[in-house]
Amino acid sequence: MPSTYTLSLSVIAYGFRYRAPIKLSSLYFTPRHFHYHHRLTLSQSPPFYATALFLRCHLPNTQFFTGNSLFSRMEVMRWTLLLPLTSILFYVSQQRFWTGSGITKNKKMVEHLQNHGVIRSKKVAEVMETIDRALFVPEDSPPYMDSPVQIGYNATISAPHMHATCLELLENHLKPGMYALDVGSGTGYLTACFAIMVGPQGRAVGVEHIPELVEISLQNIQKSAAAPLLKEGSLVLHTGDGRLGWPEHAPYDAIHVGAAAPEIPQALIEQLKPGGRLVIPVGNIFQDLQVVDKNVDGSVSIRSETSVRYVPLTSRDAQLRG
Repeated sequence: MPSTYTLSLSVIAYGFRYRAPIKLSSLYFTPRHFHYHHRLTLSQSPPFYATALFLRCHLPNTQFFTGNSLFSRMEVMRWTLLLPLTSILFYVSQQRFWTGSGITKNKKMVEHLQNHGVIRSKKVAEVMETIDRALFVPEDSPPYMDSPVQIGYNATISAPHMHATCLELLENHLKPGMYALDVGSGTGYLTACFAIMVGPQGRAVGVEHIPELVEISLQNIQKSAAAPLLKEGSLVLHTGDGRLGWPEHAPYDAIHVGAAAPEIPQALIEQLKPGGRLVIPVGNIFQDLQVVDKNVDGSVSIRSETSVRYVPLTSRDAQLRG
């Protein structure tokens, strides 16, 4: 293939969004678009860098992604390299990612994410150290492994690196005194992080449509460093359809959605304060983490941050049916 052609790939992985040490075993790629480029530009950890050179392909975003969609093994994608008269299918044996499965302390998990460049903000590191993830995952699950974890009711808690990513994207909209909305709050982890960041003068609102998860999240938060904020009322949790937002406390400086919507719900844009930011995964098979900024005049700017894989944002009944 001429070097002026490069291939844009979506990689859906059970691994990291960041550059972690990887061990080659099997990975398949599926082409989505052709782009014109004058040269290959790969920035990657050495094992994958060598593999990518062998395949002579270019990854626009050279990191791997995990949202809250759980895979028992790494989900693989087929990659086809198009030539004028031939299609060549490359198979690169199975890949496993080192996910920090040996980490047994919350602080070590945060340090792990810092070492791999996921957490760059001192504030985000402090908040994730303050809110112990172990309090928000089932007791029989490894709390600090960088992977989504099943929490029942066909729901998951997102991988730590995705929580860190969303906190960094929203950091400037989670200042003390600001208002934040967490749609699909699950076991309450990210809502608790929001509450710590906005403080007692602000408000963190979690919306979850599974009543049992709301009750679990209340119990979890009561055991965490965010318990005083829950007691004081600056942290609140509601049972409801998060696609409709929560108008009672709107407008919000920050809105986070923990499941993938086919399109951005208009209600969430309407409840976003001018100058505010919404972070939401959008798509079905192929998903992007989209960042929506509302301008002072009420118009919105939307950009895609990275490729992700999340469970769908849907109705309660559809979720329970699986």
